[in-house]
Amino acid sequence: MPKYLTVSALNRYMKFKIDSDSELQSILLKAEISNFKRHSRGHLYLTLKDEKSQVSAVMFSSHTGSLNFKPKDGDKIIIQGYVSVYEPYGNYQVYITKMEVDGIGDLYMAYEKLKKSLEQEGLFKDSHKKTLPFIPKTVGVITSRTGAAVKDIINVIGTRFPLTQIIVYPASVQGVLAKGEIVNQIEKANQDDLCDCLIVGRGGGSIEDLWPFNEEEVARAIYHSKIPIISAVGHETDYTIADFVADKRASTPSHAAELVVPHHKDIQFNISNHQKRLNSLLSNKYQTLRSKFLNLVDSQIFKQPLRIIQTQELSFNHLYDRLVKSNPKNLIKQKYVELNQIDKILQSTYIHMIERKQHQFARLAENLEYVNPLSIMTKGYSIVKQNNTIKKSIVDINKNEHLDIQMHDGDIQCKIIELKGKNHE
Repeated sequence: MPKYLTVSALNRYMKFKIDSDSELQSILLKAEISNFKRHSRGHLYLTLKDEKSQVSAVMFSSHTGSLNFKPKDGDKIIIQGYVSVYEPYGNYQVYITKMEVDGIGDLYMAYEKLKKSLEQEGLFKDSHKKTLPFIPKTVGVITSRTGAAVKDIINVIGTRFPLTQIIVYPASVQGVLAKGEIVNQIEKANQDDLCDCLIVGRGGGSIEDLWPFNEEEVARAIYHSKIPIISAVGHETDYTIADFVADKRASTPSHAAELVVPHHKDIQFNISNHQKRLNSLLSNKYQTLRSKFLNLVDSQIFKQPLRIIQTQELSFNHLYDRLVKSNPKNLIKQKYVELNQIDKILQSTYIHMIERKQHQFARLAENLEYVNPLSIMTKGYSIVKQNNTIKKSIVDINKNEHLDIQMHDGDIQCKIIELKGKNHE
């Protein structure tokens, strides 16, 4: 009988083999950090990657005390550690014992600093981005004359829309001269004013190779371009500063060519669909108008037009007879009589209302006269005052001061000779 292994046994054997390899027990790796996570217990979990590959890694909290920086995604690092297998999942991974920032990390920090500065200045805002033309007559390509990028762009545009012309503005896309040449060619394309759109980019590469597209001068040249620009730096997982400033970002030069022109088959398909829809609409419109025309032709007005005239004539005769029968003079006389009757009724009503109001006024005047204190005073009553105060009782009168007596037709000032009363007897 053949001898079968369990999965656990296989993983254990692979771990044993890798752990037994002295070359894998002390390694140095140069890589970039991605998918960085810090566990609550202090362990660090991350992915180490380069342009073509990646591998999982872990740094236990017992080793993180030696770190002199805070790791994050995008950091370029040099690590020391060993390789082993994590048995439960059968995955091999790197166990990091030491981690340092690589010199390339300085480029990443410069990238982040410039990115933050330009973003705050507003160079990345969508409001500044120009719309790409639907079908450009001419596309300018700023890239290396001999690189694969220009060939890919020419092939894709030629396949998708052969009528579009291509003007190549050659420029170095890496090295110390690249920055100036890219800026000069963007400015030249704007001065020539021959292109409807520009593709600026290159194929993939390391961060050092792509660095010209992270330069501030290139970013500002893209921003100030009057011609819409597609940034086509072939590095799908990463963004350059040019990608953020450009009016459109493409993951590769070939992708940029696909974005800049539509496929001629798609246009033919759309034209065909529009033509079918237009024909259908015209056919429906024709049928609707034809139906209305036939209904009009079949109507009585066209078949027997005299019937309409006869009907109208009957109506006219009927109205004429009514007018003749009703004498306008009698009607006016009747309305005049009615108007006189209404006028008499109104006058009678008005006189009656005036009399009623006069009677009400007389009654109110009598009531007011009854409560008028001056009216009472005509009967012999008077008002006694001392020091401008009305006195109602002899008790309130000061013998040594004069009295003012107000009668209905004048005032009397009196000197008190004697006071007689219950309280003065």
